[in-house]
Amino acid sequence: MLIRIVKLTFKPENIPSFERIFDETKNGILAFEGCNMVELYQDRNNPCIFFTYSFWDGEPALEKYRNSDFFKKVWGSTKKLFSDKPEAWSVNRIQSTNPS
Repeated sequence: MLIRIVKLTFKPENIPSFERIFDETKNGILAFEGCNMVELYQDRNNPCIFFTYSFWDGEPALEKYRNSDFFKKVWGSTKKLFSDKPEAWSVNRIQSTNPS
């Protein structure tokens, strides 16, 4: 399993727009073959910083999503709202207390 973590920093006035975009597209992301879960987190100390966590069967599934028209449309709308360059990591889970 591959976990994709993306840090997104928004202008304060753009947070509602981003939350709307995420709410409208999260099920579409989850519908992609190989996507098992999508989560959104907000930093407790800086409300302009968000993190998305998406869980994928592997690199091929993530790349298929990243090359899709759906992703290009969502990313095109989202990146206009940034106040800082996004950061992304692809990680492997080593240990978890979660049974799933």
